[in-house]
Amino acid sequence: MNSNLFYKDQKIPLIECRYTQDSSRHYKPHMHNTFSIGAIDSATVEYKVANNKEILEPGSIAIINPYTLHSCNPLQQIKRSYYMLYLDTRWCLEIQKSIFGVDSFINSPILILKDMKIYNDFIKSINFFIKDSYPLEKEQKIASLLEKIFTKTISKERKNISISSDYIEKVKEILSLNLDQAISLNDISKKLEINPYTLLRKFKKETGITPHNFRMNIRIEHSKMLLQNKTDISKVALDCGFYDQNHFQKYFKACTTVTPREYQQNFFIKQKI
Repeated sequence: MNSNLFYKDQKIPLIECRYTQDSSRHYKPHMHNTFSIGAIDSATVEYKVANNKEILEPGSIAIINPYTLHSCNPLQQIKRSYYMLYLDTRWCLEIQKSIFGVDSFINSPILILKDMKIYNDFIKSINFFIKDSYPLEKEQKIASLLEKIFTKTISKERKNISISSDYIEKVKEILSLNLDQAISLNDISKKLEINPYTLLRKFKKETGITPHNFRMNIRIEHSKMLLQNKTDISKVALDCGFYDQNHFQKYFKACTTVTPREYQQNFFIKQKI
């Protein structure tokens, strides 16, 4: 039987983790607005990100930059177990500032990190994060793990590289607002005073995803927050701009492999201690 655990500590909401056991479910290409790290606990999977394809197995971790299309699926329907860590980019930037002295978040140029010591540390850190413990200790462990990963994957020579132009950031901001409302290219282009098709081409070139798909993924990310707060699923669907509950469920499952109800029933928030 497939088993899923989604976990967040109320005291440190910028960190979220997931553990899925014995699953053969498939993801369609999707993205997160977080810096995400994944590791296989058993079996092997095919890891696709951008135009790259790799085999991910125990002993290695997958590095997934924010807003990057990716998928990670089992080979030949073999069930796999895996861990995921979703980290708020603003929180990650603070760690990068302490290491590299940068002003903006640096994407990792490395997609798979093959380092058994860091892999074991990753697994131990997530298992510790799920347990009852003081939030400060949990945060310190995750921060220490992240420092090791950034130091291993990002060279100091890359510290001045920016993720995208201010223009693209403004488009992302517009696409992330008023999710319950419809929006068009013309709506965005009027605000930025640019040709709508130039907007579409530039956005897709720099992000690898269309504005529409970006907005749909933002809707899924926002729906997770509402589901965590036990909001009625039909209300979540409407508040996030889906046509109806069936449309929401189909899209949510395609992006997470679980239904909204499964996610809600298996999500636990550690209360403040």
